[in-house]
Amino acid sequence: MVVKKQEKNSNFRNVSKMQKVEIKDLIDSGVHFGHLTRKWDPNMSNYIYSEKNGIHIINLYKTSAKLQEACEALKKIASTGRKILFVATKKQAKDVVSDLMKDINMPFITERWPGGMLTNFVTIRKAVKKMTAIDRMKKDGTFETLSKKERLQVDRNRAKLEKNLGSISDMTRLPGAIFIVDVKRENIAVKESQKLKIPIFAMVDTNSDPRNIDYPIPSNDDASKAIKKILTIIVDAINEGLELRQNEKDAAANTESKDSPDKSEIKSESSKSNENTDSKNKDEGKEVKEI
Repeated sequence: MVVKKQEKNSNFRNVSKMQKVEIKDLIDSGVHFGHLTRKWDPNMSNYIYSEKNGIHIINLYKTSAKLQEACEALKKIASTGRKILFVATKKQAKDVVSDLMKDINMPFITERWPGGMLTNFVTIRKAVKKMTAIDRMKKDGTFETLSKKERLQVDRNRAKLEKNLGSISDMTRLPGAIFIVDVKRENIAVKESQKLKIPIFAMVDTNSDPRNIDYPIPSNDDASKAIKKILTIIVDAINEGLELRQNEKDAAANTESKDSPDKSEIKSESSKSNENTDSKNKDEGKEVKEI
């Protein structure tokens, strides 16, 4: 029992290490740089530390606290098996998001946000199904029966769908949460998420309004280095949630496998007892006849 307690404590220490955010690392990544003071949003005043050379400096202690809060919430969502949609259509964030999402297999949008992506999700799913139908045509040979002109049109259609919706092809239902880089740019995604009451996590710069965001992370959303730093911490938290889910599944499978031989033993014992009772009843019947 003592050994198990020690193991639990060590696991807890590892988790807390992963979630701990070092202020020095955030400074090195340039997370503290805000926008020009003349472009600021007054609602961000709580997260601003000072101004230097006409640029606002973000309070990284508040960034660290908000980031840890967001990590905890995302970890819980990931452990339930729900998908988290990442949205980053600006040039500095595109490659960072697409690279990091491969590790956790989460849907993402790095091209133009398709209007009605969430509020009209049924239509978006139809477009994704069209893409899979084209793939099926190519596999079963029906694609080759089309004329050259038709094949070119189908290929162009497929390429367009892949570019805009290829990264969300595995998302069969609405996401459990949405993570946005630059809420001012992705204002349509914010509005759609609000309408459907989907929790919004976002990197919020000094020129944005954090009031519409459930989990705002005050940070520099223009530098690719800062975006990568924040997203790496977020991805680590989601990974922990996915590991927790996998461990729970494994534990459930182990208990089922342990229970199954016990069930078979119970069945065999019950069948034996039934046989014994049947033989006794037959013997009693014979005795009655003889009498």
